[in-house]
This record gives sequence, structure tokens and C-alpha cells, in this order.
Amino acid sequence: MKWSALHDAASAVAALAGMTNGPLPPEVRNFPAIMRDAGGRRRELAEQNIEDLSAMMEAGLTALLSAFARGVDPRGGARALWREFLAARDATLALAPQGSSGPRRAA
Repeated sequence: MKWSALHDAASAVAALAGMTNGPLPPEVRNFPAIMRDAGGRRRELAEQNIEDLSAMMEAGLTALLSAFARGVDPRGGARALWREFLAARDATLALAPQGSSGPRRAA
């Protein structure tokens, strides 16, 4: 749920930056299920990274919306937050086991 909410927040940041944010690629969309299946230390690190990303996005989006409410152009700050989000998300995605294309399915 947090992974999805993070990407909703990222879409809001992209809009404030004047950018468009397309649909999530499968490796991003399926990441929570991949990590659930992976378990162990990788899963723990992914969960911590998601918590950290959530805190960063909450604080950043709050600041951007506050600036926007005061009439300040938020595009520069939104672009910076967008870049930080992508870098942190990419680092989190790197925790997925190599060759993971999606969650395992039981027949």
C-alpha cells in the first residue's frame, strides 16, 4: 500500500514540477510482491527504504504545497524532489534479486 501511495505522491510532485508521470513499468509495479517473495534481509532493507522514501516525500510534498499556497513557484523544488525520489526509488529497486520479473505464482 505504501509503495502505491509513494507513487501517487510522486505523481503530485511531477505535476507541481510541470512534468508528466506515465504508468509504472512492471518492475516498479511488481516490486512489493517480488520483495515479499524474496524475504530475508533484502525484504527488511526494502521495507526500511520505503519508510525513508515515505518520510522524504511527505515532508517534501508538504513544503511544496505550502510554498504553492503562498504563491511561490514550486517547480524548482518539485524537480529537485522528483530527482531525489527517482534516485532513492532506483536504489530500492536494486534490492530485488537478479532476474526477478515478477511475483511467483502458485498453480
